[in-house]
Amino acid sequence: MNLGVLDYGAGNLRSVLNAFVAIGTEAKLVTEPAGFDAIDVLVFPGQGAFGDSVRILKERRLWDPLKAWLKEERPYLGICLGYQLLFESSEESPGVEGLCVAPGRVRKFDASHGLKIPHMGWNQVRWEERESTWWQGLPNPSHLYFVHSYYPEVADESLALCHTDYGLPFVSGIAKDKLMAVQFHPEKSQETGLTLLKNSVATLAARL
Repeated sequence: MNLGVLDYGAGNLRSVLNAFVAIGTEAKLVTEPAGFDAIDVLVFPGQGAFGDSVRILKERRLWDPLKAWLKEERPYLGICLGYQLLFESSEESPGVEGLCVAPGRVRKFDASHGLKIPHMGWNQVRWEERESTWWQGLPNPSHLYFVHSYYPEVADESLALCHTDYGLPFVSGIAKDKLMAVQFHPEKSQETGLTLLKNSVATLAARL
């Protein structure tokens, strides 16, 4: 199995690559459209603004291959921005369309009641029992590491992999068939995060 990590010039790629090495899986960077042809599983980690990321992906001619990959329902693992971009739009960037893989809009946390933004640090993740293949061997709930100011308001609850509370309950990850995407950072979440990555790679490989 060939694992590719999408490189659009942003995000914490080194720690993601190191996390895959730690679980015994080599990953190569995908930096141009032709790179999609050489991989079986696409990983999209990312940090940055919703709209700026869409613009950069388009400028680097990575947007259309990414959309085609998802339309064909090929194996995909999204982290942080790679999760948020799956939705239709974001309050962070009005007028910018996302990948529209999952119904819903990305919203900003409300700081009016003293909530600290960004949501940064360890928090509980409550797993859905029906999606246990992804998180087998982990406690329920688990603690994972978050850094974000926006969260997806997921319109289709059947997609939910897990939930988290931060001022309000939100869906902190989704999963279906050959796709799994999460708001938190597995690569920054120590052994729990590495176990989740290992499970995810195994699950996606089994569904090739």
